[in-house]
Amino acid sequence: MILEDKEVSFIKGEIEKSKISISELKDDLLDHFCCFIENELHKGSSFEAAYLKALNHICPNGFDEIQKETIYLLNSEKIITMKKVMYLIGLLASMSMTLGWLFKYLNWKGGGEMFTYGMICFLLLFLPMLAINRYKMTLGKALSEKLKIILGFSGAILAGLGIILRTSGMQYGSLIVVIGTFIIAFGFLPFLFFRMYRKSIEQI
Repeated sequence: MILEDKEVSFIKGEIEKSKISISELKDDLLDHFCCFIENELHKGSSFEAAYLKALNHICPNGFDEIQKETIYLLNSEKIITMKKVMYLIGLLASMSMTLGWLFKYLNWKGGGEMFTYGMICFLLLFLPMLAINRYKMTLGKALSEKLKIILGFSGAILAGLGIILRTSGMQYGSLIVVIGTFIIAFGFLPFLFFRMYRKSIEQI
């Protein structure tokens, strides 16, 4: 059974109401819906029942989720490569800090430089990349969740850089440590415990 023009227009209108911005995806989604619904109509279902079944089968989490999944699939190789680079940097920086601490403890040469460079790479490369990755995961979530990510990572980066500057005897090191600590104490922690409280309430 072929869909009527008004039924096709209805499906197209529902897709247009979504946040899908890729025109090719809209066309493919419309074709997919029409084929699925026509098959259900052949089985004797009404258009309304067939549409709801198609909606539940094709995009149970809504139209917008389809675009997210499509973008992820199109960029999956790039995303995987970026994550490999990010975690490799984190691993090397952590190893450098750990070995640097060991060298300093044993009074071996190069311990201080190894620890410092490892910490700088961890703070200025790994943490910002991790923050961006975590922030992308909060898109569409509550503002408090986004602020928790922003304030937590920015506070940690500032506090860490301040410690490096202070131990190196450079100017403003103590001030940066204080700013970073205040951001964590009065920015990150309130949002962290607020989100924990909200989740505990939702589970009741």
